Amino acid sequence: MKAIRTLGVVGAGAMGRGIAQIAAHAGLEVRLHDVSAGAVAAARQSLQEVWARLAAKGKLTEDEARAALARVRPCDALADLAGCDAVIEAVVERLEVKRELFAQLEDIVGDDGILASNTSSLSITAIAAACRLPQRVAGCHFFNPVPLMKVVEVIDGLRTGPAASDALEDLVRRMGHTPVRARDMPGFVVNHAGRGMNTEGLRLAQEAVAPFDQIDAIMREQAGFRMGPFELMDLTALDVSHPVMESIYRQFYDEPRFRPSPITAVRLAGGLVGRKAGEGFYAYPDGRRQAIAEAPAPAADTSLPVWVSPDHEQGHALALTLFRQLGATLQTGSRPGRDALIVVTPYGEDASTAVSGQGLDPARSVAVDTFNGFEQTRRRTLMTTPATLPRWRDAAHGLLAADGVPVSVIQDSPGFVAQRMVATIVNIACDIAQQRIAAPADIDLAVTLGLGYPQGPLAMGDSLGAARVLEVLRNLQRVTGDPRYRPSLWLQRRVQLGMSLLAEAAC
Repeated sequence: MKAIRTLGVVGAGAMGRGIAQIAAHAGLEVRLHDVSAGAVAAARQSLQEVWARLAAKGKLTEDEARAALARVRPCDALADLAGCDAVIEAVVERLEVKRELFAQLEDIVGDDGILASNTSSLSITAIAAACRLPQRVAGCHFFNPVPLMKVVEVIDGLRTGPAASDALEDLVRRMGHTPVRARDMPGFVVNHAGRGMNTEGLRLAQEAVAPFDQIDAIMREQAGFRMGPFELMDLTALDVSHPVMESIYRQFYDEPRFRPSPITAVRLAGGLVGRKAGEGFYAYPDGRRQAIAEAPAPAADTSLPVWVSPDHEQGHALALTLFRQLGATLQTGSRPGRDALIVVTPYGEDASTAVSGQGLDPARSVAVDTFNGFEQTRRRTLMTTPATLPRWRDAAHGLLAADGVPVSVIQDSPGFVAQRMVATIVNIACDIAQQRIAAPADIDLAVTLGLGYPQGPLAMGDSLGAARVLEVLRNLQRVTGDPRYRPSLWLQRRVQLGMSLLAEAAC
């Protein structure tokens, strides 16, 4: 395997300059080209400022900063990339532009030079189809901002030779990043796995289950994610994320799991794209997200009898423990008394289905999400039926918030909020593993580094209980009739055999 010592970078925008920065910092000679000479000059000026700041902070010496900048050589013409061991393009996401560029580079770079695309959504196989030597074409997908996002997807097209991808993996490690090997499929690993968070969050909002901010709060404080889907889409901006949602959906031939929402289409058309526009799902009047105040919880009445349905064994046990800790007056027996608040704990069902199936009074009934447990969570979710009377809703809200933990009160939804979203995230990761787009461990590594999830989705499924995730998905599919919730065979088989979701086939 030939070591890459001289790297060409085509495209001097945010991605190109980021790649140039970490490559030069690692000691590689970098040749930077852009169709605009001014873009290259601006990139070198930006890099000079970055390295000066790092030197001022003691992260490197002034001599090292000067040497790193000297290793970034401006190239006015593509022909100046002759002799590069590898070239990474970071130009506009249009297939015809990338194919034309690679065809030109083939006449410039030697036959043993590697050609890599930083594409986030286009097929490596399709890009390489325009090349005389497609075996030396691979994907090398960095994430923005490049110096901070430490994961890089190294993608094998159908005709990519292993030597090219192996050399890129080695290059990525030398630049201080973590390579993850992936097969050429829409979205690769990270963007593919990320469909669960955004599309399911949008589906919940579209069904008017809860406001944007409450869905985000539940995912942060109950499910343990760093940010919720609407905070994330405001950060990435809808002019970026909505086209990706549509692209992946269409590339998978309208796979229901990836179905986009008209919510983002309408907001994109209206210019409400996110933080950079000053307004998205949230307002950013001074560049910072404007906080949305939550209404205070009603006063708790611990004398009110509370009956918890024994229908779901795990949910029943967790809810009983919580209400005891909150000082509630618990009512025992196989059926609720006439004056009791009725609590159900469904996994994947909505409150209406649970209450109806158990023959309970819907006016007094509420549902509590126990799926994540209560020991580590900083928020609880309470769900009503369409028939729940306000006095019973408020009574349940007051009790659940008696110890100061905030409570999100949501409309009826199969799988609440966290159950639906987490089960969807796990299920999509399972299907990525089933399709062998990447190894299970690499899927979790890529998602943890690329999306900042608290755990990789496969490990998350194991922690929560793969059988419980499967239960949620089966009930979601049964209640909604929507094939987007059909369980992956990877999940189903590992539950049947008692295997970890991270376990590959034995043979």
